[in-house]
Amino acid sequence: MNLSTPAKPVFAGNIRWWLCGLLFAATALSFLDRQVLSVLAPVVTRQLGMSNLEYSHATNAFLISYAVMFLLSGRMLDVLGTRFGMMLCVGLWSLASAAHSLVQNAMQLGIARFLLGAGEGGCFPGAAKGVTEWFPRQERALAMGLAIGGASLGAVLAPPLTVWVSQLLGWRSVFLMTGLLGVAWVIAWWFSSAILSKPKSTSTVPSNHSGPAKLSLLYTRLDFWGLATVRLIVDPVFYFYMFWIPKYLSQERGASQQEIGELSWIPFLALGLSNVFGGWLSDHLVRKGFGALAARRWIMAGAAVLTMASSLTGQVASVTAALAMMALLMLAHGFWVTNYITLISERFPQNAIGTVTGFTGAIGALGGILANTSIGWVVDHFSYGPVWLVSGFMYPLAFGVLLLTVKSCGANANDVKLRN
Repeated sequence: MNLSTPAKPVFAGNIRWWLCGLLFAATALSFLDRQVLSVLAPVVTRQLGMSNLEYSHATNAFLISYAVMFLLSGRMLDVLGTRFGMMLCVGLWSLASAAHSLVQNAMQLGIARFLLGAGEGGCFPGAAKGVTEWFPRQERALAMGLAIGGASLGAVLAPPLTVWVSQLLGWRSVFLMTGLLGVAWVIAWWFSSAILSKPKSTSTVPSNHSGPAKLSLLYTRLDFWGLATVRLIVDPVFYFYMFWIPKYLSQERGASQQEIGELSWIPFLALGLSNVFGGWLSDHLVRKGFGALAARRWIMAGAAVLTMASSLTGQVASVTAALAMMALLMLAHGFWVTNYITLISERFPQNAIGTVTGFTGAIGALGGILANTSIGWVVDHFSYGPVWLVSGFMYPLAFGVLLLTVKSCGANANDVKLRN
């Protein structure tokens, strides 16, 4: 049996696209919820009497639990299934987000951030698993791009929405609002995904949840470790862009707080557009006769070449030009990450998707944590120049690893071994 060839679409008609839209909303909420504190940090730390060190501890609490739960929640999703796994993850992080509105000191804020990260760790493994279950190969990359592209919308909306609500109702109301939005999502997901629990005889859903794949067999696969290494290399670049763009614009480019709010969302808009277009283009190549692996790799190769231009970000003269270079890298990242996750969905059986996506994401988050410490030291002792230079060559390096470890031969036999 060739398990690398996906089954027919789990859902007929428009229901699978509706569920994909809910995954889009979930990833949007995840990035919205995690960035609210960044926008509100000055007022929150002032009112709670927090030092910069205490604030860093609170943000690290999120990163640590996010990295750990990226790994554990991926396995949980393969055990519980997409419906209950996503409901649990979004429910937990929504309650954690709302709990931010009640904090009175640094310790309570750290606990709330830790719980937020624990819930959000399951978001992207769940999105990848859902798309894999519901969409055939010729539609999968587009659906994957839509599902994970919501993150960009959340990043774009976070600054203006947070400022507007906080000015209108106070900063605590922003966290309460994001929590309520998450609760609304859980309700919509519960009823919309009810088809998953219908008996096979009355549903278009085939029985594909046969328990999680054996970890011992996953760990013996070269492509498993190759895909994890790819994320270890490129994810620190993405986290650098997430956490350091406002600081760079302020310190190195002299941008005001208002200018940062008006400009810092632009790279994330480029990311969202390329998430979707990168998926569509890859699927278009498959429909034109390209093999799925070849189509995904061609798109990723082009993206890797584009990222090399970002090495010049520190050399351009104006803020506008620097922002354009940042947007170019994020545009390339959108092409890259959509096809990367689609590759996972096509190389592993459905009972391993959450586990593999979660493990590789955890490795990427670990790389991001280590890189953030290194970036701080480099910037303090030198400048942002070395960081820009290195970031422009990480994607080509990762693509080389991909070519060496993710090959077309041998996958089918390994997939068969993963069946329990």
